[in-house]
Amino acid sequence: MASKRRPHAKGARPAPSPPGSVFEQLAGTADRDSRITHTEHVPPRVGRHADWPAPIRPEVIEAVRAAGIERPWEHQAAALRHALADESVVVATGTASGKSLTYTLPVLNTLLEGAQAPDGRGTTALYLAPTKALAADQLRALKELARPLGTGARPAVYDGDTPYEEREWVRLHANYVLTNPDMLHRGMLPSHPRWSSFLRGLRYVVVDECHTYRGVFGSHVAQVLRRLRRVAAKYGADPVFLLASATSADPAVAATRLTGVPVREVTEDTSPKGRLTFALWEPPLTGTQGERGAPVRRTATSEAAELLADLAGRDVRTLAFVRSRRGAELTAVIAQERLAENDRSQVARIAAYRGGYLPEERRALERALHSGELLGLAATTALELGVDISGLDAVLIAGYPGTRASLWQQAGRAGRQGQDALAVLIARDDPLDTYLVHHPEALFSQPVESTVLDPDNPYVLAPHLCAAAAEIPLSEADFGLFGPAAAEVVPSLERRRLLRRRGSTWYWTRRERAVDLTDIRGQGGSPVQVVEEATGRLLGTVDAAAAHSTVHEGAVHLHQGRSYVVRQLDLEDPDGSVALVEESTPPWSTMARDTTAITILETTSRVPWGEGELCFGSVEVTHQVVSYLRRKLVTNEVLGETKLDLPPRTLRTRAVWWTVSEDQLDSAGIAPEVLPGALHAAEHASIGMLPLFATCDRWDIGGVSVPLHPDTLLPTVFVYDGQPGGAGFAERAHATAQRWLGATREAIAACECERGCPSCVQSPKCGNGNEPLHKRGALRLLTELLRAAPPSTESPAHKDREISGP
Repeated sequence: MASKRRPHAKGARPAPSPPGSVFEQLAGTADRDSRITHTEHVPPRVGRHADWPAPIRPEVIEAVRAAGIERPWEHQAAALRHALADESVVVATGTASGKSLTYTLPVLNTLLEGAQAPDGRGTTALYLAPTKALAADQLRALKELARPLGTGARPAVYDGDTPYEEREWVRLHANYVLTNPDMLHRGMLPSHPRWSSFLRGLRYVVVDECHTYRGVFGSHVAQVLRRLRRVAAKYGADPVFLLASATSADPAVAATRLTGVPVREVTEDTSPKGRLTFALWEPPLTGTQGERGAPVRRTATSEAAELLADLAGRDVRTLAFVRSRRGAELTAVIAQERLAENDRSQVARIAAYRGGYLPEERRALERALHSGELLGLAATTALELGVDISGLDAVLIAGYPGTRASLWQQAGRAGRQGQDALAVLIARDDPLDTYLVHHPEALFSQPVESTVLDPDNPYVLAPHLCAAAAEIPLSEADFGLFGPAAAEVVPSLERRRLLRRRGSTWYWTRRERAVDLTDIRGQGGSPVQVVEEATGRLLGTVDAAAAHSTVHEGAVHLHQGRSYVVRQLDLEDPDGSVALVEESTPPWSTMARDTTAITILETTSRVPWGEGELCFGSVEVTHQVVSYLRRKLVTNEVLGETKLDLPPRTLRTRAVWWTVSEDQLDSAGIAPEVLPGALHAAEHASIGMLPLFATCDRWDIGGVSVPLHPDTLLPTVFVYDGQPGGAGFAERAHATAQRWLGATREAIAACECERGCPSCVQSPKCGNGNEPLHKRGALRLLTELLRAAPPSTESPAHKDREISGP
């Protein structure tokens, strides 16, 4: 594909100056040099070629050669052989290693063969991407590659942005449909009779960036793919799955769990790679004080904005990854303001890119990236994936992205044309980020993570069984396809009158659409529309699950560099939830606070840790957004707190928790008045460290600490998954508890603050205003707990696998 060409491919743009020298200039001043805690130099790699596998048609090979690719890399050839032999395969190699070629060539090959079929429709293929941007990018590259092949390949995008007048053409004429799991779930599968000719010829299903399908979202996609296999079988098709993934542990295991079919793996990356300079960067202290007098560091957002402006000002094409939509907007605004101090003409060459934009806004930004009109972009992870951003020289990562796989994926956006590249991880004021920039071995000497998903989660499985019954009535023969839990879930759906049994078959008999029972991205309902009050103009959308905390009354909302204040959040509007906003530029940002209570429903595992216990099981969590803080821009200083009146929300999920006994508290020297702060501090720090051991973000998980919990009758700390039914994160925490809590203790001990700060025990999302916290008490508590821990029983496979490269 165009994004995967060799370093000398036609159209490659040389870097204006070597990224290494640019980095030296950026870090050359005394105040910045002290911010660099480590510099890793990833050496270049020489590529190894192979011959084209024999079954590929000559005209396909010629089209690829016309795109600048004379021969495949060895790993590409290996994957092609599996695909052409009708074996499902996952390619898990580094960024810009040519993964798209491993599924594009088999697809083009079979489409050309199918075009010669008597009915003119022949073979078809389906491409699934986690984002619309990636599907649109693939279509551009595919059309360029397939142009010499004439009308044999007729690719088309079919997603929520596709105009209705075009959708009928896609159904009737396209033989390669590029879409996303959401559209497959809500649009294509429920109306499968209209897609019958396409499904009848379905030979390949491409699942791109499959490592993103993790947690509850991945579990939903796994069930969507099982429904696809079932519907395709009705029309006589048994498609082969071709999957592409970032480097990950056990990719074949994860891909098999995702698709439900045996999958081969190709993991050795034989493509060439330029030299990568990877710096770890810790922002300086600001001199201001935060909650409870804690020292406050400069925000990663401000630091990234400054570096983005400096790099763009040197004509270094740079992408800054920011953790939140608001952060992306703020980074772009600050960078533009900094550039304007020297040259206002350069301001338009920096922009933000995030989810929630209208389709026309996203497409315009993607075109500007491809054309080189933009020098710098502040983006959310919507651009982490394989979107072709040719010619980027540097990547700034404002905050650890949650997994080492994502870190390398984001860093790999730069240097895609083989040139040397620069990546900088900028630490947030956060326990995990602080730990990582001072423990580089945790990033550069550890294996990447496994993908965690659980298709048997009953909260996930139940609505998909209803959707499957609506597509084709269910029978016991289908239970094997959907997993062992299906036999237990179907009777419960019958009792709830969601399914009706007739003989040995179950039917969906309700008027509403079964697919509307679930949102596969776990967003908890329809998005909230953000509307400008004065004009009625739709600015964008916010996920329903995030609405209480992001567009509550008084919240500051950023969109396309403009600042708005929410005047009203209406969740009861019959036409859909809406947040009414007006344009305003207050000198602060807002952050919601909530309170949480937890009840144990079932204990699945108990492991004695001395007189305490480590447990795992099911819990019910009740939380409520109760207020929001106003924080001064740049310094993050708290200016005030405002109460809110929003309804509570209840969540049934999975959790890991640990208890300590009275004797253990006495041994640790923790007095009753210290205990609440010690537990609370240990909870915060452990949540901050868990993403190092589970494929999660700290915002995917929550926690509660109680000096005397009514269900355990002991001091207890809970850490729970933030998704209905669980996402596998708490289970992973239970499996790695000794290493996880050991790293938590080390992070607290290593922090130089006196009483606790955001770098160790303070949390940015604490509902209690980080009160009470006792740093020394948490340290003593964790030391005593770990002293009683049994020998680790974790599988060595999780510890000893070496990273296969960035």
